[in-house]
Amino acid sequence: MITQPLATASTLEKLTWIWKGHKIQYTVMGTGRPLVLIHGFGASIGHWRQNIPVLAAGGYRVFALDLLGFGGSDKPPLDYSLDVWSELLKDFFSSHIDEPAVFVGNSIGALLSLMVVADYPEISAGAILINCAGGLNHRPDELNLPLRLVMGGFTKLVSSKVFGPFIFNRIRQKHRIRRTLQQVYFNSEAIADELVDILYEPSCDAGAQQVFASILTAPPGPSPSELLPKVKHPLLVLWGEKDPWTPITGAKIYQELSENGQPIEFVSIPNTGHCPHDERPDIVNKLILDWLVEL
Repeated sequence: MITQPLATASTLEKLTWIWKGHKIQYTVMGTGRPLVLIHGFGASIGHWRQNIPVLAAGGYRVFALDLLGFGGSDKPPLDYSLDVWSELLKDFFSSHIDEPAVFVGNSIGALLSLMVVADYPEISAGAILINCAGGLNHRPDELNLPLRLVMGGFTKLVSSKVFGPFIFNRIRQKHRIRRTLQQVYFNSEAIADELVDILYEPSCDAGAQQVFASILTAPPGPSPSELLPKVKHPLLVLWGEKDPWTPITGAKIYQELSENGQPIEFVSIPNTGHCPHDERPDIVNKLILDWLVEL
């Protein structure tokens, strides 16, 4: 196992790329086959701080970027969707990378990675999906009737010009962020002050509340079951067994394909929640590096 002193979010080099007139923040470290790390909802480059140096030391050129609307990237008022970010990733590849890359994502970032390998096979060599989301939002048929009504009312309030900012300012308070992390991180030792700051600071940016409202009211986008038949490249699927947001029952489709001879390796990680790369970085970094060697 290759070890490397872990970075902090503040020590990662921050670079800027302009996409369609918007500033996109990214970082890059190392040399070798390109890896592109894609964060989940509300996160940013800093969420990969425990992975980037180790993967770079393993002989890879590691890119990570803040999706439009998140982290240090611009937060313009527009209709956010998985298609917008998928196009962003395709254009980022064209601007910065000269050989097929492995796309690595967590949660929504994992679904985006799956979209890239399905829709743009020419720019990808494979993907690593970490607790892959089933959509940007829940589809109505995925919720029972009472919860469907509750979520419908909540999204209307969030998008309200009167109530939306008030709700957002309550949700983004540091103690509430920490409480949410305690729900989705099974490994409570991983919930450091730095992690709370990584999620809190971008929420103070102008436009952050409108981004939040736009995403919560956006269409869910393609599901894994729609994308997987188009995927021809190998996949590594990692899943924290204790994830309450994307329960491991959602991994059944990957397990079945793997058992039927598809080039999919599935690994469940015990005592781990929604963000295994940050909760158990030593385990996840080794799994990724071992799989990349086989790839």
